[in-house]
Formats: sequence, structure tokens, C-alpha cells
Amino acid sequence: MEASRALESELIVRTRGVKKTYHLGDEVVHALRGVSLDVQRGEYVSIMGPSGSGKSTLFNMVGGLDKPTEGSVYINEVDIAQLSPPELAYLRNRTIGYIFQTFNLIQVRTALENVTLPMLFAGLSADEADEKGFLLLESVGLGERLHHRPTELSGGQQQRVAIARALANDPAIILADEPTGNLDLKTGKEIIDLLRKLNEEMGVTIISATHDLKMLDVSDRIVYVRDGEIAKIETRAELDLQIGEVEGIGEEKW
Repeated sequence: MEASRALESELIVRTRGVKKTYHLGDEVVHALRGVSLDVQRGEYVSIMGPSGSGKSTLFNMVGGLDKPTEGSVYINEVDIAQLSPPELAYLRNRTIGYIFQTFNLIQVRTALENVTLPMLFAGLSADEADEKGFLLLESVGLGERLHHRPTELSGGQQQRVAIARALANDPAIILADEPTGNLDLKTGKEIIDLLRKLNEEMGVTIISATHDLKMLDVSDRIVYVRDGEIAKIETRAELDLQIGEVEGIGEEKW
């Protein structure tokens, strides 16, 4: 019993029987069909699946961006579907950092201003926010681009600003929605490596919805979603074993 309680205390995200249905005219679309998933604190989890599989819907449920038709989503043991809009906004601001495929930066604001805005909403003074924002931008390699606006930055640099912004209020969870989707292969790899570095050094839990197979190299677990259900879950160790077996076969053949 004590071991079970200790294990549950390490869970930062729990979904239980999550279903989501949409009505398109007379048609009922079952986006999620009863998904239950546990995510441990400090894990790097990638949610993968084809378009229309339900992975983005699951991602939105975990992030409190949408509510399930049935089932529950727990963040730090709080059922977020039961929160009022102000309570949910507070939780998202303090607990979750978001990274989007399209960066979602404010075009008329500088990199530093984009990063400090969530801190100001959280109650930090302007001086405190500027100091922390500088350190965050420096940590993602943009210490010399503080006063550049998004139009003056490359796609990779804009995504680095978005990552710094996601870290603004020391979140326990970062949700990354196709974070490499608008980047070239080299820049995408740099962003993936940066996310893994932040995961390892800061202990932040990262949950990514992605098509990018390069995520396999850094994820602790990969959750495959198909037709609104979890088709399978693989660990990093299992993937390494499969790759080793394939390489072994190739070596024997040659």
C-alpha cells in the first residue's frame, strides 16, 4: 500500500477514461475513446500518431485547452475539468508552459517582452521579469537577441523564444505541440536537443505531440495513438533493444 501511494505521488499527469466526441451535423466523431495514461514527474513523453488519430485532442485535454466529454484529467492530482475558468487559468499560468508549432509570438513585441509577459501576469515586477527573461533567453542561446522582434528572427530563433517563454513561470510541465513542425531538419534537431537538455537539467516534465521521428531519440516513452485509443506504449529501452536487434541482423548478414 505504501509503495502504491509513493508511486502515485510521482504522477504529474493522469487521464482516466477520457472520451471526446464532436457533432458535425448528424455525424458523431469519436476523437478519443476512453484514454487512460499516466505520466511520471520528470518524464519526456512523446505522443505520436497519424493525422486524425486523436493525439492533438489528447494533448489539448492534458493542457486544459479542452474538456473531455467523459472521464477525468488530473494535474498534480487536481481534476482540471472541475476547475472554474479563473482557477484553470491560474493553474495553466503557474504549472504548464506551452510551445506551439506556429510559435504564437506577439509580433510587435521583442523577444524579451514576449518572454516576460507571462511573468507580469503572474505578478512579478517589471525589473524582476526583465532579469529572469534575460537569463532564460541566454539559456536558450539568444542572449544577444533580446530586443529583436519575431520578424527579425529565424524560425529556429523564434522557437527558442517560445521555449524561453514556456519556462517563464517555472512550470512543472511543458507541452510542446509539433515543436519542430515548421523547422528544417537541422534546426528541428537543435530544438529537440534543447528540450531534452531542459528536461534533464531542470527536471521539467515534457509532453510532446509530434510526427517527428527524431523525438524517438530523446523520449523516455512514446505513446502511439490511433483511432482515438492508445495503440501501444514503448520505452526508450525497448526502442534501443529493437534497434540493436536490427543492427545485429545486419551485421550477421554481411
